Amino acid sequence: MTGTSSFNRKRMFITGKKLIKSKSFGGMLLFFSAIIAMYLANSSFSHYYFNLLSSPFMFGFSDHFLSMDAKTWVNDGLMTLFFILAGLEIKREVTIGELSTLRLAAFPIIGAIGGMFMPALIYLIINYNGHYEGFGIPMATDIAFALAILLLLGNKIPITLKLFLITLAVADDIGAVLVIAIFYTSSFNIIGVILSILIISLLVYINRKGVKSLLPYMVLGFLLWNSFHLIGIHASISGIVLALTIPIAASISTHAFLRRLKLRLNYFEHLEQTREEKLLTEKQVGVLDIMGNSYDAVQSPLVRLEHNLIPISSFLVLPIFAFFNAGVSLSSVSMSLVHPVSLGILLGLVVGKPLGIFLSVYLADKYGLAKKPNTISWTDIFGASLLGGVGFTMSIFIGDIAFTDQALIDLAKISIIIGSTLSGIFGAVWLFRTKIKSS
Repeated sequence: MTGTSSFNRKRMFITGKKLIKSKSFGGMLLFFSAIIAMYLANSSFSHYYFNLLSSPFMFGFSDHFLSMDAKTWVNDGLMTLFFILAGLEIKREVTIGELSTLRLAAFPIIGAIGGMFMPALIYLIINYNGHYEGFGIPMATDIAFALAILLLLGNKIPITLKLFLITLAVADDIGAVLVIAIFYTSSFNIIGVILSILIISLLVYINRKGVKSLLPYMVLGFLLWNSFHLIGIHASISGIVLALTIPIAASISTHAFLRRLKLRLNYFEHLEQTREEKLLTEKQVGVLDIMGNSYDAVQSPLVRLEHNLIPISSFLVLPIFAFFNAGVSLSSVSMSLVHPVSLGILLGLVVGKPLGIFLSVYLADKYGLAKKPNTISWTDIFGASLLGGVGFTMSIFIGDIAFTDQALIDLAKISIIIGSTLSGIFGAVWLFRTKIKSS
């Protein structure tokens, strides 16, 4: 039992390092995509850029099709892959990762709760006279951007601090998804509700029946996306629901895999001793096929899908999302940055987010509700809390569905970009100075 637990911890540590590396480089690509979008939106090419965003695209067959503009397809369609990945990370962390036990999960979860509550409270206080629907915008942390900043600071940043930030962001994602589902959902369509219940029931059923192939889950996930679109729930939330039904257990155990592998290798070796042709025999090819099937069977379907989606999300989905959403014409922003919406977002990200994260974990540790990891200092945690104010991707996503007035959406995006940039700079400078002092 102890050996298995140790193996799981080691596997999670290696997976965490791979996740950090992918998301860090993805964050850099995200940053450059946003810069390009801002340049195009404020250049002589702006006409072509905004025409691209509003270009209509149709998907379907016969009389049944969906017609949306390019930007909506990116936000409602492509971003579903990002939400599937987020859901897989949530399930993995809750099942076998840092959120799997109360002792491990308490510290980052409390930080995430404080980091969501404080910026929302600041926003609502500033916007008590109206536009309170934007309270969810400063609540989220963009883990790709935050990890990219940590990567730029070099290897002296403790791996524990990076994992703390990842775990906090996963708990943060859970909160953001709940906020979107509860507060940013339009009127319900009864047909969509019935279809969604049936599809989710099927997903749960095939999971309970031990279906490990990813194909039926993907087919049902596509149908679920359509039914959520009918309901009025943001369709990307279907990605989270789908991810939670993906099996985490492999088809066969590692012991069974090793036993099968040894038997097939011995048989392959026996065939090799009698082979006279230059090419492999038909029986040898059959043995290799069986070994390949065993290789797939010993892997967790959840981890397999997660590993496939990480590069797609980091290097394709999020950069495209940034390109289609970060381009705001500065000349079209008719409201000042001292507008309550802008102030609420700026102060929520730059002040509320780090204050909420740090105070909540500090008080939790002081009063015995959670325990700070011994390998990181309070100075490190404060730096990570500052980076928590980098809320680019999810903040823009929420801002786009929170407001209907395009002027407010543009103002929110500018405020998010400024607030996230300031948070990133403050966090990087703080951690860099800390690293220099400790050298």
